[in-house]
Amino acid sequence: MVNLPRISPMLASPGRLPLPDGDERWSVETKQDGQRAIVYVPGDGTVEFRSRSGENITAAYPDLHGLGAVLRGVPAVLDGEIVALDEKGRADFERLQSRMGLARSPGLAARRAAFVPAHLVVFDVMFLGGDSLLERPYGERRQVLRSLDLVGPGWSVPDAVVGHSAEALDVTRAANVEGIVCKRLTSRYEPGARSRSWIKIRNVLTTDAIVGGWVPGKGRLAGRPGALLLGQRQEGHLRYIGSVGTGWSDRERTALAELLQVAAVTSCPFAPAPQIAGARWVLPRLVGEIEYTTRTRAGYLRHPSWHRLRPDLAPEDVL
Repeated sequence: MVNLPRISPMLASPGRLPLPDGDERWSVETKQDGQRAIVYVPGDGTVEFRSRSGENITAAYPDLHGLGAVLRGVPAVLDGEIVALDEKGRADFERLQSRMGLARSPGLAARRAAFVPAHLVVFDVMFLGGDSLLERPYGERRQVLRSLDLVGPGWSVPDAVVGHSAEALDVTRAANVEGIVCKRLTSRYEPGARSRSWIKIRNVLTTDAIVGGWVPGKGRLAGRPGALLLGQRQEGHLRYIGSVGTGWSDRERTALAELLQVAAVTSCPFAPAPQIAGARWVLPRLVGEIEYTTRTRAGYLRHPSWHRLRPDLAPEDVL
């Protein structure tokens, strides 16, 4: 049996369009919203999944174990993303959360699999047979991956196009998908590196939200907000939609701290009240513009980032 090398996943760097050197040097894929997995297939009919941190998560996904039989006799190390698909075939991270963290509870994992099946999107191959493919260009690795014919009920190879990044981003935005990943066709696989040869571009949405509270920061941020608690009006109530803790400079954070101190109150303005340790409440009169990628089914913002204060908007204008 071939000894498979342990390989840390290559990571994409955040970026924006246009791409360096022009579109024709890049392959474009839909960005998957799930759990990253390095897949070890020794060729004996078994399979092992390791998370980005190296944790063995094989037992959490019994419905994906059949991949080992598909590649019987073909030792391989693959890179991919484990996702849970919604009714439109899109990766839904909120659905996947019920499947994550169950590596030590195989019985529960098997029961959950019956209701929320996992799907493995395989987008790279780093080792095949007895040979390392790490130094091979991405375009060649992609051809090798396609030759494995990994098409089944629980796994697939994503479609990719060369160039057309702007059009691809528009398609994902219209489909309410997180974004795209652009991969330089000539790039080698860089284990453990956050590389500029892979660039992830997210669809960024904006919304106006009312600040109803905050959580103090720690260390050098003591006395200033570590996160703001956000809400929007719904049926006459201020409904909590999540917290934001990034996107501002130290100067902006200090200015916000002064505004929050003036607006302090003892009662929670949200209905229903969120259970947040250490939360401090304020009169819901500050409005901020927030960037985010998607919303959960419960209406919470995903990947929120503070963009700016909106002194031109009154809280009653925010829905």
